Amino acid sequence: KLEGLKTIAVTTNGINLTRLLPRLKEAGLNAINISLDTLVPAKFEFIVRRKGTNLSSKAAVLILAGVLCLLYLQVNCVVMRGFNEDEVLDFVDFTKDLPVDVRFIEYMPFDGKYCCFEILLGQK
Repeated sequence: KLEGLKTIAVTTNGINLTRLLPRLKEAGLNAINISLDTLVPAKFEFIVRRKGTNLSSKAAVLILAGVLCLLYLQVNCVVMRGFNEDEVLDFVDFTKDLPVDVRFIEYMPFDGKYCCFEILLGQK
């Protein structure tokens, strides 16, 4: 540990977190930001662009780490029109009794050089 360093954090989609968490914790990790934009397994696979990812294991890591209070946990959920805006209350329900902070983040409508305003879920 470095003097004056209070937080060692990682941001992850959780795909390898189950396997790496013990070593990361041993190395001093004390905070995790989990990017989790959906609780629907098929949508999760679409977002991370990998078949066979086990969304339920990501949820299990969230619950285990949160319940055991091993780490500061934060979930970042990017809300997108036509994709996951119907899941906001599901996220609240899933995390309401866990020591986890959930941030709903507005989608940034940029894809390389072009704007993608059609999926922006902002104020009407």
